[in-house]
This record gives sequence, C-alpha cells and structure tokens, in this order.
Amino acid sequence: MTLFRRLVYVAFFFEVGLLLLVLPWSAFWDHNYFVLAWPALGPFLTNNFVRGGVTGLGAVNLVAGIADLLLVFDMRQQRDVSNGPLA
Repeated sequence: MTLFRRLVYVAFFFEVGLLLLVLPWSAFWDHNYFVLAWPALGPFLTNNFVRGGVTGLGAVNLVAGIADLLLVFDMRQQRDVSNGPLA
C-alpha cells in the first residue's frame, strides 16, 4: 500500500472519529433529518446511552487511525534502518 493511500486512510479514520465523538452531543443531533421524518425515533436517538455508543464508535475510529499512523511511522523507520547510514 502506498504511503499516500495509507495517509488518506488515516485521515478518513480521524475525520469519522472526531465527527462521531462530537456530533451526538451537538444540537444537530436533536434536529436531524431522521428525527424530523420519523418522530418515533426521537426518544431513541436522544437517549444518552445511544449517544454514548456512537461516541464510543468514534473513539474506536480514532484509535484505529492512531494505530495505522503508528504503522506508517514504523514502516518508514524500518525502511530507513534497512538502507543503512549514508556515507
């Protein structure tokens, strides 16, 4: 996998993770399309346990992004070590 593709992958995980961490606790969550279209979903989506679950998924995405970013740094370090010192 190329470095650019892996960095885009990491950026995607960070973006989704941050959105899922913040969005359930914002005013947008209470007034979104699904709550307005199906009012019966309102009490479910505004339940703090559901919000916490979505926030937990955001945390998992952030951890996955950090883990993948660490792999990128590790690959670069191994490549630099295998090339040996420059003379």
